[in-house]
Parts: sequence; C-alpha cells; structure tokens
Amino acid sequence: MDLGITQSADDRIKAGKTGLQLVSDNFDAMAVRVLAARSAIHSLDLMYYLWHDDHSGRALMQEVVGAAERGVRVRILLDDMNPQVNDAAYLSLNAHENIELKLFNPSGMRNGSWLRYFELVSRLFAMTRRMHHKAWLVDRRIAIVGGRNIGDAYFGAADTNFRDLDFLLQGAAVQQTQDIFEAYWNCAAARRIDTLHPSVPADRLDSLGAGSIGDDDKIFGNVSARMTIDEFISMGSGVHWTENARVISDPACKVFGDTPEKWLINELLPILAGSRSNLEIVSPYFIPGQPGLSLLAGLVERGVDVSVLTNSLAATDVAFVHGAYANYRVPLLKARIKLFELQPFNGERNISVFGSKGASLHTKAFTVDRRMGFVGSFNFDPRSVSLNSEMGVLFEDERLTAELIERIDGEKASQTSYRVLIEGGQLCWQDDVDGSTHTYRHEPGASLYRKCLARLVRHLPIESQL
Repeated sequence: MDLGITQSADDRIKAGKTGLQLVSDNFDAMAVRVLAARSAIHSLDLMYYLWHDDHSGRALMQEVVGAAERGVRVRILLDDMNPQVNDAAYLSLNAHENIELKLFNPSGMRNGSWLRYFELVSRLFAMTRRMHHKAWLVDRRIAIVGGRNIGDAYFGAADTNFRDLDFLLQGAAVQQTQDIFEAYWNCAAARRIDTLHPSVPADRLDSLGAGSIGDDDKIFGNVSARMTIDEFISMGSGVHWTENARVISDPACKVFGDTPEKWLINELLPILAGSRSNLEIVSPYFIPGQPGLSLLAGLVERGVDVSVLTNSLAATDVAFVHGAYANYRVPLLKARIKLFELQPFNGERNISVFGSKGASLHTKAFTVDRRMGFVGSFNFDPRSVSLNSEMGVLFEDERLTAELIERIDGEKASQTSYRVLIEGGQLCWQDDVDGSTHTYRHEPGASLYRKCLARLVRHLPIESQL
C-alpha cells in the first residue's frame, strides 16, 4: 500500500491504483453522498435495492434533482422491491429532461392492483430474484459502494439504526463500478418506469424536497454542508492507495438464472477456502447451509481461527432468517467456530455512535489472514448465493484490512455483542455489563413473538428462499 504524500491522487489514478476510504459512521455516510452529488458536473449514476420515502430518502433525492437542474445527466436504477405507491414520484423524476429512471425486474401489475398477487404467485421464482446492489457514481471520478441502502435507518436518523460500511472509491475501481452499472442499466431486466405504468399521474417534482438539506446547515456531525467532497476526503480516516482492489459483481443475467459459473460466490469461495490462519465473517443474515458449514469446519481442522458475527434474534430485522440460522448454531460451535451475535441497544445501554435507541447489524464483510478483505452487499445465505444479484469491493492490503478488523473487533466486543457458547450441553449467551459477565440461557432480549416466529421457521422447508 502507498500512503506517501509526495504523489498526488491524480498521479496514483494514472498509475492504475485505487484509493479506498472506509466510511463506517452513519452520519458520514449521509454526508458523503450529499457532497458527492453536489460535486457532480457531468453525470450521476445510482443503483440501489431500496430507496425509502423518508426524511433521508427525500433529502438525497432533492440533491439528485438539484444536480439535474444544474444540467447533470442523472440515471437511477432501482430494484422493484420499493413500494409500488412510489410510481407517481418515479414518473415525475423520469419526466425531468436530465433524469432517466429504470426499475429492475419489475412487476407488471402496479400501484396496488389485486392482480399483483396473482403475478407474485405465477412468477414466484422470477419475482424472488432481486438486484441487491448499492452504488453511487459521480462523474466517473468517485464511487460509493458498500452495504447501505437509502433511508433513515442507514444514516442514523431512525429509532433503530443499521451498523454498516461503505467504501469511498477513487481511481481504477470507479471504472469497474461504472462498468457494472452500465451492464445492469442496459440489461433486459431493467425497464423505464414510463413504459410500465404511463397512466399514473406524476407527482409534482417540488414535492420530493420535503426533507431537503439547506446550504447553511450541518449535514450531520461536524460535516458542513458547504464542504467540498475533496475536503471531506481530506478530513477522513485516510485514503488507502493500492493496486490490489477490485469491484466485483454478479452478472446482470443472474436474474434469469443464467451462467451460474460466473456468479459472485464462485469468486469468493476459493478466497475463503484458501484461508491459512484467520477468517472473520460479518453477515447480518447468516445461513451457511451444509456446504458452508463443512467449509468452515474444515478450515478450523486445518488450524484456521474462524469467527462469525451476525445479529441476535432481538437485533435482527428479519426474524424468519434468524430462525433458519438457529439450526446451525450448535453445529458451528461444535466445529469450534467462534460465534458472536450483535446486541439490541436500548435507551439505557446506548453505546452506539448513532445516538439511536437500537441497533441492527447490516454490514456484510469478511477478512482473510489479516491481509485481504471484502465489503459489499453479499450475505452468507442462500438468497445472496443463488437469487439476489450482489456486488462488493475485494482488496488485498494489510493496513486497510487491519482497519476493517479493528471495526469488526469493536462490534464483537462483550459490551456490544453476545458471545454464543455451549455450556453443559446447552446454548448460552454471554455479555459484559459494567465490568460484570452475564450469562443467558434463552435468546436474550427477544420478544415472545420473535421467539415463536423463529422457532416456526426452524421447521419449515424454506431455507433456499431466505
């Protein structure tokens, strides 16, 4: 890695290097998107799984509209998992002369039609294939890639907020991200909103700015709305320049079930299997399946230290997935894999930088042998492997990996996560409160409803869809 100050960023870019800056703080994640949009001169290309219609979603959309008003060409690609009531807003955006909006794998029945339920049944397997990508591209110069969707919970503005990671990219990896965007933008599964439901009346464009951020306001924390994106980069944790970084992705044709040999999992598996000393996995939804369990157990047998951080039942936002994961806890622990589950913080035990009442893990990352890492949208579950299209940043750099491990270790700390163990043949959870170790014999902090739902899923044959 090159952290010298004698070579300019432009020189490094010309040399084919990639600059990576880890964005972990939720407030910074919002700020960097605002500042990046405001810096746009030529193009703004966005692809997201979810874009919520809340304060953060509207504020960022207003920044996008503002860029279009300045003459910036804007292209927005959204997965059709977004609520169908947004069609009017989508049409309004698409009507702007500088904005084009497409939906990925859209349903044909829009805006609450009862025929939509028939379509969901008749196209069940096709409709479960979603574009899970998250990328924010500006002028082919800057890219933001990672795990965050657009919405309050991803930027510290909700009662319960996600703990997540992004990379701010410069250099060679930006073009790689651009190529991925172009492939999805031009694929047959991406369709313009006005070809899907042109009869829906468009909203007024100015109604999209209810959550706008003024020029005189602080965006979040210490980041000024008057700051430039270059100033944000300079005040951050430092840009890591390396030749060993790539943005990788499932092909767009995965939505049709085509060419499985080119799917992302087939690039990641050899890296995981090649671990020699240390493997750390962070996945909010963790369902390894029997092949994954065998892979991890085999690594431990070879002397690899393997740990997994996921959500506790009380912290997860998808109890169904947790129910399937629960079937693997005992086998994982018996294979001597270290298991950690994020705690759900409340008002009395809030140590989150987000200032929120609760937290849920949303980071998808891993590190191998303290030299290689990955941050992106890929969960270790059947849905990411076979159904959703995924992307992320793969890099080999010891100092950047050390920075990522430091953040993972902070999440695994006993004040932040439960350590899951087997004592006396029974599962238990341990944490540390005010210097005292507490042991729980049942899922800590989870409501009876969540416990019942998770237990029900443990016995249903639906793991492949989770």
